[in-house]
Amino acid sequence: MKNKQQKAQMVLITIGLLLILITYFYYPYIKQAEFIKKQPSQKEFEKETNNEETTFFESVEYKGLYNLNQPFTIRSEKAYILNKEPDIVYMNNMHVVLYLTDGRIVNIVSKKGKYNKKTYDCFFEEDVKATDGETNIAAENLDLFATKNTVEIYNNVNLDYPTSSLLADKIDYDFEKKYFKISMFDDATIKMKVIK
Repeated sequence: MKNKQQKAQMVLITIGLLLILITYFYYPYIKQAEFIKKQPSQKEFEKETNNEETTFFESVEYKGLYNLNQPFTIRSEKAYILNKEPDIVYMNNMHVVLYLTDGRIVNIVSKKGKYNKKTYDCFFEEDVKATDGETNIAAENLDLFATKNTVEIYNNVNLDYPTSSLLADKIDYDFEKKYFKISMFDDATIKMKVIK
């Protein structure tokens, strides 16, 4: 009788551990893989940029407004525009300098990204780093919308304060107020880790 109870307990513990592993490790991995699948591949990128419908630039610089009143400068070593979408500038080694009302300067860099000349929206991809000298942010993606006071940071987010660090899937961050909202892609339970 005792042996059967121990076997039943072991089966229940094994099922519980399996559910935890699936919920916290496998399911987020699937969601991230789906997100990456939706992104254009490098071959598609090369195919689009190797035709006469593309205009290339080197050492480009644009100026825009963030939150309708804060100036920013965006630079790139190399960029191109597809003639079918002339307002979108695709950039390599993208760098934005954002000037906040309290005098702080925010630097955002990434390996590549997109800039919309009409709306001033910036989309950073791959090895994104942002800092105001005190707060440091690292992620795979950061979206800076000119009409919003927050930026959307997602995919392997690491936010470092002078006193602690935060790891999360997605954060909406306000540079002015240093306020952030943490969420998941599918509105599931938040997965985060605060390190002191």
